[in-house]
Amino acid sequence: MKTYLMALGGAGLLLGVSAAAALAQTEKPTLPPDPPKFEAQGQVDYVGQKDIFEFKALPEYHEPDWVTKNFVDTGKLPPVKDRLPKEPLVYKKANMVDGLGVYGDTLRHVIGGRPEGWNYIGGQSQGWGGIDIGLSECLTRSGPLFEIKADELEPLPNLAKSWEWSEDGKQLTMHLIEGAKWSDGVPFTSDDLMFYWNDNVNDPNVTPLNGATPATFGEGTTLTKVDDYTVLWTFKQPFAKQYLYQMAYGTFCPGPAHILKPQHPKYSKNTYEQYKNAFPPEYMNIPVMGAWVPVEYRPDDIVVMRRNPYYWKVDEAGNQLPYLNELHYKLSTWADRDVQAVAGSGDFANLEQPESFVEALKRSASKDAPARLEFGPRLIGYSLYPNYSANGWGEPDERAQAVRELNRNDHFRKAITEAVDRKRLGESLVKGPFTTIYPGGIYSGTVYYDKDSTAYYPYDLESAKAELALAGLKDTDGDGIVNFPAGTAGGKNVEVTLLVNADYQTDKSLADGMVAMMEPLGIRVILNTVEGKQRDALQQAGKFDWMIFRNTEELTSVVQKTVNLAPVGPQTSYYHRAGKDGQLDLLPFEQQLVDITNKFIATSDGAERKDLMKQFQKVYTDNVYGIGLTQYPGALIINKRFANVPKGTPINLFNWAEDSVIRERMFVPADKQGNYELHAETLPGAPGSAGAVK
Repeated sequence: MKTYLMALGGAGLLLGVSAAAALAQTEKPTLPPDPPKFEAQGQVDYVGQKDIFEFKALPEYHEPDWVTKNFVDTGKLPPVKDRLPKEPLVYKKANMVDGLGVYGDTLRHVIGGRPEGWNYIGGQSQGWGGIDIGLSECLTRSGPLFEIKADELEPLPNLAKSWEWSEDGKQLTMHLIEGAKWSDGVPFTSDDLMFYWNDNVNDPNVTPLNGATPATFGEGTTLTKVDDYTVLWTFKQPFAKQYLYQMAYGTFCPGPAHILKPQHPKYSKNTYEQYKNAFPPEYMNIPVMGAWVPVEYRPDDIVVMRRNPYYWKVDEAGNQLPYLNELHYKLSTWADRDVQAVAGSGDFANLEQPESFVEALKRSASKDAPARLEFGPRLIGYSLYPNYSANGWGEPDERAQAVRELNRNDHFRKAITEAVDRKRLGESLVKGPFTTIYPGGIYSGTVYYDKDSTAYYPYDLESAKAELALAGLKDTDGDGIVNFPAGTAGGKNVEVTLLVNADYQTDKSLADGMVAMMEPLGIRVILNTVEGKQRDALQQAGKFDWMIFRNTEELTSVVQKTVNLAPVGPQTSYYHRAGKDGQLDLLPFEQQLVDITNKFIATSDGAERKDLMKQFQKVYTDNVYGIGLTQYPGALIINKRFANVPKGTPINLFNWAEDSVIRERMFVPADKQGNYELHAETLPGAPGSAGAVK
């Protein structure tokens, strides 16, 4: 089959004078408009890392009285001091908005996902909505970084309590918390890390849930065990501090090797599919390092999690955390999550669907409203991403291959972006000063954004049509849809499939808008609207022409998931990956983005990093790499009875708010506690057993 680039040459000759006319009609990029003022944003109190916590032994430790009475005094559990590590992580009172907490009560979440099972590192979804964040602990922690002073910004220690670099900067010695235990009492050691690294991240047949691959931590990086509580990282680049962010949620959160390893095909007769699905949602009491353990699952109803008796964090008074005894995850819809949080039947939600903003504000403004509502910066944004792989990724047919060649044509991408009326698209979601025009690339509300480096192609349908002509496309059969050139995909109409997440109304609304806006341009868009898990699978497999995608941390914090900014490795990009031969077919400007990204990763100089991101933004937006659609703020909805919620917590910056608020420190004052616990005065049972026990 002829490639589209070959066909484009012939088409360009046929256009002749019309091509020159089209060029004269095209719109030149300009600077993006400033976002509208939005006053209802919380103000963050910035602190240093050591102001939040430290690792140290305390003279004494405490736990809920009922745990001591029902479990320690009866010989079912060792004393709390023997369940804690040698030096627990100790949260400092001064950093707690409402001080030291009290035990009791329940945090009621509502989520729209459904758990596949508990093998997180094998690729099973727990249903999102903060379940996995509550179960998993990672080597480092990033969520609370929103309140860290800029000059101290670096991932927080977590399972890795400390680390030091070699003199040449290519080796990192990492020390794990010593004496910590999984929720079933089995010691946590470096063997858990090595199983995750060797048999999951580096096994091409396993896809950990958040997509960790060897390239996530740098091409050629190795990890070796030194002893039970020490590991050694070796990097190709010196002082690759960027990868400390990759060791936070959700790409280096090890699972319990003593439970998972016997099910892995390397150590059993299981297939990889059997390994992935060995721990279905009905399997209770999976060992975790997190603050809560799943003890009950009712299909399409609820997941209940109880406090982890071996949790390895305490407050300054020696009270073992968490303060909250129980977490609920009601299995409903994402839209219902916001409704229930505002109404008071749910306690916590990240208000991220702009269609709900106005009603939520009205209801929370009432004096008797059970929840408070606080907006953060504009850190939610959607883009349309073309599939740039013309190398066979996803096994495209003739039509799909032709679309991919089109995607690689800059005139085609400019035609698409100029046909998008972003103001109208944003207002179709919500009226008011919420949404703002988003050209693509780094968000306007972030520290690395530079307006002068941002190319914005305003809405101009005539210019868009001229760009389409320069791409060699015209309507040859008079039906209003442009055709592929003769000899390419049979010269048929240009039809593009758009992959869309059916779980969110915002995604579907934006997709409908794109269908409507592409039709006058002469491109027929066919929606492939599927639920989230299937969307993720199709995206990972490369089976899409375009996709609507809500951007992740690499375009907000930039310092986290930085490898996702460009195809720096064969699998790092969401929309351009290597074919079966393992090779990428980078466009020239993509190679520029890769080079800039690698330089950013390799340096810790703040001024150089800012300059590199200016370069990145210019190359990215000049070439319309991702076609930005809209960006807007999110709001944290939290029931008023909860204390220790930091001011100005964004719903997603370095991580989701479920991590940023540090839920293990949240509490409900005794006079505000409700009778919500479903399994009062119980603890998790043995792995695989029926549930909580007394």
